[in-house]
Amino acid sequence: VQLQASGGGLVQAGGSLTLSCTASGDNFTNYAIAWFRQATGKDREPVATISWNNGRDYPYLVDSVKGRFTVSRANAENMVYLQMNSLKSDDTAVYYCAARRGSSTLYRRTYPYWGQGTQVTVSS
Repeated sequence: VQLQASGGGLVQAGGSLTLSCTASGDNFTNYAIAWFRQATGKDREPVATISWNNGRDYPYLVDSVKGRFTVSRANAENMVYLQMNSLKSDDTAVYYCAARRGSSTLYRRTYPYWGQGTQVTVSS
């Protein structure tokens, strides 16, 4: 499966952005999708995951973004979205979407497929 992330940009603190991850090349419902981010000088860290099983989504958000971010998927369009609200300067990073077959995890090395990343910059 091939992935392409988009939607990043420059936003003021407290603002919102929606990132999109477009998938192609395989049956999208077979894959769990995760969002990771990497700030300058820091390790790549998980932000959100979403998997699909038995006709329903299973979204997950890490504690640092709960209540501010929402992850969703549109299987018919082969897309996953990361809606980011109340953005903080700490959210500044390159955001990547990643895919793996089956259930989702928070471990980046378990994801064999990656998009190219999209920069999110939050100004204070």
